[in-house]
Amino acid sequence: MEFRKVLALRGPNIWANFPVLEAWVDLGALKDSPSDSMPGFNERVMGWLPSMIEHRCSVGERGGFFERLRRGTYLAHILEHVSLELQTLAGCEVGFGRARESLGEGYYKVAIEYEVEELARAAFIAGRELCMAAVEGRDFDIHGEVAKLRAIYQKNCLGPSTKSIVRAAVARDIPWRRLNEGSLIQLGQGAKQRRIIAAQTDRTAAVAEEIAQDKELTREFLAAAGVPVPEGRPVTDADDAWEAAEDIGGPVVVKPQFGNQGRGVAVNLTTREQVVAAYVAARDESRHIVVEKFAPGGDYRLLIVGGKLAAASHRIPAQVRGDGVSTIAQLVEEVNKDPRRGDDHALPLSKIKLDAVALNVLNEHGYTPETVPAAGEVVIIRRNANLSTGGTAEDVTDFVHPEVTARAIEAARVIGLDIAGIDVVARDIGRSLEEQGGVIVEVNAAPGLRMHIEPSAGKPRQVGDAIVEMMFPEGQIGRIPVAAITGTNGKTTTTRLLGHIVAGSGLNLGMTCTDGIYIGGRRIDNGDCSGPKSARNVLANPSVEAAVLETARGGILREGLGFDKCDVAIVTNIAEGDHLGSAGIDTPEQVAKVKRTIVDVVQPSGYAVLKAGDPLCVAMAEKCPGGVIYFALSETDPVVAEHLKKGKRAVFVRQGTIVAAEGTTETLVISLDQVPLTHGGRIGFQIENSLAATAGAWGLGIAVESVRRGLSTFAADLKHSPGRFNLMEIAGATVVVDYGHNPSALVALIEALEQFPHERRIAVYSTAGDRRDCDMIRQGQLLGEAFDTVIVYEDHYLRGRQPGEIMGLFRQGLVNAPRAEEVHEVQGALASLQLALRKARPGDLLLLQADCVDETVDYIKQHLKAGTDGREVGAQELLGTTSLDLSMLEMLQSLPMSAGAVK
Repeated sequence: MEFRKVLALRGPNIWANFPVLEAWVDLGALKDSPSDSMPGFNERVMGWLPSMIEHRCSVGERGGFFERLRRGTYLAHILEHVSLELQTLAGCEVGFGRARESLGEGYYKVAIEYEVEELARAAFIAGRELCMAAVEGRDFDIHGEVAKLRAIYQKNCLGPSTKSIVRAAVARDIPWRRLNEGSLIQLGQGAKQRRIIAAQTDRTAAVAEEIAQDKELTREFLAAAGVPVPEGRPVTDADDAWEAAEDIGGPVVVKPQFGNQGRGVAVNLTTREQVVAAYVAARDESRHIVVEKFAPGGDYRLLIVGGKLAAASHRIPAQVRGDGVSTIAQLVEEVNKDPRRGDDHALPLSKIKLDAVALNVLNEHGYTPETVPAAGEVVIIRRNANLSTGGTAEDVTDFVHPEVTARAIEAARVIGLDIAGIDVVARDIGRSLEEQGGVIVEVNAAPGLRMHIEPSAGKPRQVGDAIVEMMFPEGQIGRIPVAAITGTNGKTTTTRLLGHIVAGSGLNLGMTCTDGIYIGGRRIDNGDCSGPKSARNVLANPSVEAAVLETARGGILREGLGFDKCDVAIVTNIAEGDHLGSAGIDTPEQVAKVKRTIVDVVQPSGYAVLKAGDPLCVAMAEKCPGGVIYFALSETDPVVAEHLKKGKRAVFVRQGTIVAAEGTTETLVISLDQVPLTHGGRIGFQIENSLAATAGAWGLGIAVESVRRGLSTFAADLKHSPGRFNLMEIAGATVVVDYGHNPSALVALIEALEQFPHERRIAVYSTAGDRRDCDMIRQGQLLGEAFDTVIVYEDHYLRGRQPGEIMGLFRQGLVNAPRAEEVHEVQGALASLQLALRKARPGDLLLLQADCVDETVDYIKQHLKAGTDGREVGAQELLGTTSLDLSMLEMLQSLPMSAGAVK
């Protein structure tokens, strides 16, 4: 059993609307070996992982998976369950998994849910080793393996503070994304996003943090504001520390002036030896040391969020209780076995450490780690009560006196922190500080939240909710309008047109497509940017107010979506030749399932925009959580007619005008002869792209005036829609530049060109190497039927093919071509383009298939600028002003493939 590939599908995907890890698993010689055929296999697996009895599997009841093992099931399915259980045992409870034999006989895709990618990858590897050990009858150290996985999880998972905030955001439907390996989190999208690092927000002032770091400066600020604080001062050395202690009057506290998490803090010191030892320990943490008056009482932490008390805890120093038998070291070891304790902040409590500070505390009481305390005797390990040094916490939120709350809020305000941990020392938190001599000893930026989330005693407080409420007041969820566009053909043109409409409505647009990433109209990246990484980049940009995202099949299969939900999902069409034969996707129905992913995540208040004349698109409607807007070339389409009868939305063409209808209510949007993209209503697939964009804008709630303005100002030229049926005249020849590169696109393109009167026709054509052989041969046949001269070329998009292989497949289709008299094979897009321009004569029609869009378009632009006899034109100028009539539109509607010449 071997892994051929492992993919992290980090966004919604073909398996689920949450992250899964997808392994391509080759069972090899074990493909015909079910679990019931291997002696001892089931017993070993169930013995190592008895907790899998909780897996219900397809049986649907407890013990269901074990029943499947006994009946006989294959290793890929077993790997799925084992990998899930190993994650759960490591501390990350997950339950979703699938195993499908979709890559060939004995070759499976296995998908498992994950929260921490590093853990899931390790669980897959450990799961394989466990399965193979069971097959081969070897021992397997399950306890050691789970310990390794638990360490991986604790190292890479979000800490308790960050996790509590993220969970609160998810509960509010606020999208989130982890931005680094630590605790930097983006909440929300674009211009409505906020960022946190644990309990710091993007509005936690750097100046306030600097003040809070300086304990002496903090004390001075609070004293000046009338907040009770202990007397104290900075000291320069151990002698000065003792002198300060004598001046203040013991007992005293020695602590670093700059520091956090209680490191280097020693309290209740009365002797010179204690003060000197504490000074030395504090110097290990900081060069600057402070001595303060010790205030008797309990150690309390008040969490202030946005000027309100969110929670309060009574913190208890690290300690052990004697049993009359065990040494202190053994008692500490036993306490540290508590599964809630860890070496870092991933767990609710920290382990107690017998470090230099702890040894000093023990020594002061005449103890060593080898001392055996009497039964019931409490031994204090640390004087300070921080959780990071092994302390525990009890929730006391409901008992805090209002005046104590007021002083804590004032302390946070004086320092300038939006989130602050206020350390209070008081005998009774239920009385005011002033009447009992209580003090505020520290103000902490980025306070830890775990003592409040999972206290050792008392009521857990969902402090993450308070933080999220502060950042996103009621009614705000941090989302910007998001439209996603997919399909076989027309994606880029529809994306660009919808983006143009959205930008024209006054929103700062972020757009991704096969031509690049655009922010506010500026291209910030080039190349094919229709994948999830580009989408995430747009949604991370704080200037973006709306996003229009082309969403290609490859990115969905490779990594899932780059967003969790969208307001509009447009599927232009599903056609033959759409990258079939790769990644286990072999039929249009399977392609439709992949592209339906964007429909699956439409918001309940949003819309799926679907082509009414495409049954595979129509079938997606039942999976849409929101509404559906159909688009069609005619209102007579039966799907549109039935939809309108139900009072729902559709966009169609009536007598040369785009109409948006909801039931019987209709809006005349614009005449096609005023939509430049359609070349006066002559290019059928561009009409469909215009309808899809109109419906998408309607779904986004954009006013019809803005839609009309956008449709009328989006030109089918090299600037607005490069490589998407751009028309020009060069030296008397009519030139069409188009990106279409699959059979359905070529069919639609040839249909559009039939309107042109030119007799002699030349085509320059190529496609990427990841198409099926039959699709390339079919395109060769189409070219040979429609053009007199065919120039096929290869560039850098070989994608696993050998040089010359793509052109060879085209030539197979061109054999016995009924029309093509000349066939040329050329290496390089520019070389083929130059050859075509040399061959073109006045009166010719020249199709330039721009598989390398930027390169082709840039060359044409330079050619036009060079003073040659060339210019951009529209179809109206070439063919007259009359647009397609209704009968022509209905004829185009009946074509099996109709949205071709654009991607």
